[in-house]
Amino acid sequence: MEESTNLWVFGYGSLVWKPGFQHGKLLVGYVNGFARRFWQGNETHRGTPGKPGRVATLIEEAKTTTYGVAMELKGEEALDYLNNREMTLGGYIQKITMFHTADDKHPPFPVLVFVATSKSSFWLGPADPHVIAEQVVTSSGPSGHNVEYALRLAEWMHSTLPSVHDDHLFSIEVHVRLKVKERNLCLKTLMGEKEEVVESMPVHHSHTSPHAARRGTFTYTCENKCMKCIKL
Repeated sequence: MEESTNLWVFGYGSLVWKPGFQHGKLLVGYVNGFARRFWQGNETHRGTPGKPGRVATLIEEAKTTTYGVAMELKGEEALDYLNNREMTLGGYIQKITMFHTADDKHPPFPVLVFVATSKSSFWLGPADPHVIAEQVVTSSGPSGHNVEYALRLAEWMHSTLPSVHDDHLFSIEVHVRLKVKERNLCLKTLMGEKEEVVESMPVHHSHTSPHAARRGTFTYTCENKCMKCIKL
């Protein structure tokens, strides 16, 4: 990119909504020749050893466009962080491709992209959207629930690029939401959103009902917002 001599990285998964590091400029756009797929397993962030979650990778696919963000890296610390996060812990490899801004205000420029292949020890491969969704709904790890990963990525696409349709991602989103609803799971809990707890007032009447006495507790607050809150 003309205005910068720094290295840029292309984010297409959790990097779009949770970078985890200080970056420079950020541009929304796309890369050509790659398709986003939930074919990579993860046992360090959205899963656990022996019970991996499903996260996104890019596979080479002609005439396909994948949208995300280009982030300017400042200093070696940012690159070291990404190498550890994506390669050491995630099983990805590095590639270079050309990034195009969505608004066409900048000429295409090279970006670093982390991709996983079938050679990765965490590779899970293709599966139907409902099968992937089942694994997403039943997986969680140190960074949070797998549902949060999938839905926040889909929500970012809906809000940032409302005219762009990602069949693979949005099909998984639909199945995840259906499974969460069918099982009466608390979506706020799965998304890592903390319920606001209001302190209850002192009880001065002996005839106070058990229901009223529970007001202000986490359980009461969550019951009134979600059908059922559980920890998976």
